[in-house]
Amino acid sequence: MMKQVRGKRKGKQGSLFDIASTSAGTAAATGPDFALEEAAMKQHGGLVAGVDEVGRGPLAGPVVTAAVVLDPDAIPEGLNDSKKLSEAKREALFEAICSSAHVSVASASPRQIDRLNIRGATLWAMARALRGLSIPPAFALFDGRDVAPTSPCPGMHVIKGDSRSLSIAAASIVAKVTRDHLMMRMGRAFPGYGFETHMGYGTKAHLEALDRLGVTIHHRRSFRPIYERLGPDSA
Repeated sequence: MMKQVRGKRKGKQGSLFDIASTSAGTAAATGPDFALEEAAMKQHGGLVAGVDEVGRGPLAGPVVTAAVVLDPDAIPEGLNDSKKLSEAKREALFEAICSSAHVSVASASPRQIDRLNIRGATLWAMARALRGLSIPPAFALFDGRDVAPTSPCPGMHVIKGDSRSLSIAAASIVAKVTRDHLMMRMGRAFPGYGFETHMGYGTKAHLEALDRLGVTIHHRRSFRPIYERLGPDSA
């Protein structure tokens, strides 16, 4: 059972918003810590979730979000922005996070992305991930520039949060590994597109496959390279 106490891994002391205003460049150079979480736990009197997404830019596949509440006394070593980690390291940390923390994952499908736009779909999925946690957090730290408007708890956005907050870093790893696995399965179901290698991003190989094989149900029809290939009657 996770305890609602301040952890042993200390970060910089100070108010939540004082810490959040620290230079992102300085934080990125030293790596993420638990300072924002400690300040939020003290200020809001409960557990804190980190929230991140993966897959805003691809032409295909869902955007995947994760919410993670770390146990302050059992934080896996090596947490960082998922983009800075090797695939093997991400996979190992994914297992460590899921076995030691409260984790929830939610996604928005290509159709939801087309209907809501990518920003709206991402924020919707972030709020859904928070609601899926087995215990309700008192506060949430959102990577990026937005707080999900339908979040079940108060929160704040943290620019470059996956390089500044251990909880957001953990969420970035969970979201990345989850989405990569989904895209690998998609690659097996739709051979020839290379989903398992480019993960849905608009690479040269992906665009060539679209021209050769056509658009699938997993492509985002509101994204320019897709709707240009479908023509004016696609909507």
